[in-house]
Amino acid sequence: MRLLEHMEAVGKRRHLSPRTIDCYQSWVKDFLRFHRTEAGWRHPRELAEREVEAYLTHLAVKRRLSASSQNQATNALVYLYKQVLGDELGKDHLGKFAAERSKRPARVPTVLSAGEVQRVIEAVEQPTWRLMTELLYGTGLRVMECCTLRVRDVDFERGQIVVRGGKGDKDRIVMLPGSLRGKLEEQVGRVRERHELDVAVGGGYVPVPNSVANKLKYAERDWRWQYLFPSAVLRRTMQKSGVSQQDEDRGYRWHADPGALSRVITVACKRSGVSKRVTPHTFRHSFATHLLEQGYDVRQVQELLGHEKLQTTMIYTHVMNRPAVAVQSPLDRLRR
Repeated sequence: MRLLEHMEAVGKRRHLSPRTIDCYQSWVKDFLRFHRTEAGWRHPRELAEREVEAYLTHLAVKRRLSASSQNQATNALVYLYKQVLGDELGKDHLGKFAAERSKRPARVPTVLSAGEVQRVIEAVEQPTWRLMTELLYGTGLRVMECCTLRVRDVDFERGQIVVRGGKGDKDRIVMLPGSLRGKLEEQVGRVRERHELDVAVGGGYVPVPNSVANKLKYAERDWRWQYLFPSAVLRRTMQKSGVSQQDEDRGYRWHADPGALSRVITVACKRSGVSKRVTPHTFRHSFATHLLEQGYDVRQVQELLGHEKLQTTMIYTHVMNRPAVAVQSPLDRLRR
């Protein structure tokens, strides 16, 4: 469909990640499939706000999708009409549409104790995966943010890490854990050595945003733009990466696979004997909760996590271990 190709082109110009573009295309296809008639496909310009609301209600009532999935579908359709077609729906988020809302389950995040964090980290055998796991807990990074860090993002002089293009395409700064400084310096050294070997065989390229490539012609082969945790595989094509077609027949090194890191952590969790379900995001939850337990201001934690709303960060106050104000079970009072 030409529409999907146009969506991809617009997404690249707006520097959306390949995963976001794929996600939006998938929701748009589902939306058009929902409104398909016996006469065939209907162009989105033939569909308006009422059809969008009918589709969003269908997702909640008939398909019973989660609130996050319904929000994702809304974002995709708003993007389609506003950015791709240039038509304003008049509404830019789910709350403004007259559609049934999926119920958001009231869940508290899984948080590990300091001892459990230590056990899981020690159970990660491969040094690079272990370093990445330590960074997840030590900085509160999201898994994709960790995987897509570049050498230039680590500022040893200032003791900080710059997270670029995080959720909502926002940049932020997090601390560089002093205990990881030596390991990170060694990792940077390994990246530079591997990059020099890649260059020697005609490779050494890394995908960079089109805006950067247009301004800095050298960037895609500059070792400072290399991923801090590069893939072990040297690729010749980079589909949907923002790399121009004429440049595809080169040796590109992508970043580490977030799915692989997730699997490594799952194995380490089982090996460590921790009974909780642990994902990469669990370390982010633990990072936030432990900082609040140590007395850091919730707004400081909000800034480190990159949350747009304070309400999102406040969820961690519900899982804090606060012995001084803990509620005592009435059963314990009976058995004194």
